[in-house]
Amino acid sequence: MKILTSEMRGCRHGPEEWFTGTVWLDEVVIAEPARMKAFRVSFEPGARTAWHTHPLGQALHVLAGVGLVQLQGQPAQTIRPGDTVWIEPGEVHWHGAAPGHTMVHLAMQVADAAGIDVAWLAHVSDQEYAASL
Repeated sequence: MKILTSEMRGCRHGPEEWFTGTVWLDEVVIAEPARMKAFRVSFEPGARTAWHTHPLGQALHVLAGVGLVQLQGQPAQTIRPGDTVWIEPGEVHWHGAAPGHTMVHLAMQVADAAGIDVAWLAHVSDQEYAASL
């Protein structure tokens, strides 16, 4: 057993290659050899991920605020505290805060045998984000 104290885990800005707007990533757990990864992700109003996929899927659990999640080719959906979203393997999607709201969620995924847990694609443009509302 290993206890990961808050002092042991880092917090960092979400990289501009992956996010639009200010996003904070708090590592919850990266379990080896299990390949599980979980992050507490905090989005400022309007901040969002780029389009991306996960080879083994992803679970999102909203902790605070109001967010949006969208599968490519489908309308965006509003997510609120207590909501859990399961994204199937390979589904192209994005998620982030709704306009005028912050949003915090847990993002949980498992890396594949090659160690890949996410494939980042193009940024969600301001036009795509506005059209999702």
